[in-house]
Amino acid sequence: MARSTTSVRLPDELREHLATVAAREQTTVTELIERFVREGLASAAHPGIVFKPGPSGRRAAVAGGPDVWEIVSALRHADGSEASRTAAVGDEFGIHERQVVLALNYAAAYPDEIHERLHANDRALEEAERIAEERQRLLA
Repeated sequence: MARSTTSVRLPDELREHLATVAAREQTTVTELIERFVREGLASAAHPGIVFKPGPSGRRAAVAGGPDVWEIVSALRHADGSEASRTAAVGDEFGIHERQVVLALNYAAAYPDEIHERLHANDRALEEAERIAEERQRLLA
């Protein structure tokens, strides 16, 4: 991705706060600002989507609910029409159907991000299954 320079004037207090957070997260102020702008734009376009930190990095989630990739994964495994799948997944996660649709809309807008999360989860599951099978062989 090409980068261009954009100059932004920030109050000293805000710049100091950014520097403190960047140091704590072991990143640069520029990378932190880019993340906040990217996530802010995504949240503005998809109200109700928030970004949460975790061991695998920051990820999109429904406010007060599961990660978007988890909802999409559940939708992939549900049967029936979009409406019935949305209702079933909402019940499964204890969220309103509108939140399921919100997650689906976010995933449609950012498919590469969500597909990478789904793929990483699939790989982790395959590795866990492989390890479980090997443990059983060792105990036999």
